[in-house]
Amino acid sequence: MPKIRTTRTKRPPDGFDDIEPTLEEFARKMKEIENEPHEGKRIVESSWPVFRIHHQRSRYIYDLFYKRKAISRELYDYLLKNKYADANLIAKWKKPGFEKLCCLRCIQPRDTNFGTTCICRVPKEKLEEGKKVECVHCGCRGCASGD
Repeated sequence: MPKIRTTRTKRPPDGFDDIEPTLEEFARKMKEIENEPHEGKRIVESSWPVFRIHHQRSRYIYDLFYKRKAISRELYDYLLKNKYADANLIAKWKKPGFEKLCCLRCIQPRDTNFGTTCICRVPKEKLEEGKKVECVHCGCRGCASGD
C-alpha cells in the first residue's frame, strides 16, 4: 500500500498528477474488496480479487512506462519505491515467456505438490478439451505466454 503523503514527505515527480486518479481508483477498488464479506467462499477464493487488482495496478504502470512511454523514469522509480506496483512481477514481465504472468506464486515450485509450476502456466492447447483450469493461488484461468 502506498505511503500517506504529508507536508514533510518528498513531493512526487512531474506527471504523477496525471495518473493519480487512476491509482486512487485502484485503491478504492482494493478497499471495497477487502471490506467485502467472504462467507460462502473457500479460504483461497477470498484473496483472488486482491491479486487481480494488484496485477491490474502493476500492469497499468508497466504499460505506461514500457509500452506507451507515457511516464518518466523518475516517476516510474517513485511508483515502484512507494509500492504502487510490484517491481518483482514487472521484472518477470520483461523476460520472454513471462509476458502474461498473473502472480509470482504461480512460478514458485515450492508451492505445488509435485515441485512444478502452477496449472495456469500450462498452455491451453496442452490441456484436455473442455477442462476448466483455475489457479489455486490467485484464481487465474491461464497466463501461459503461448495462449
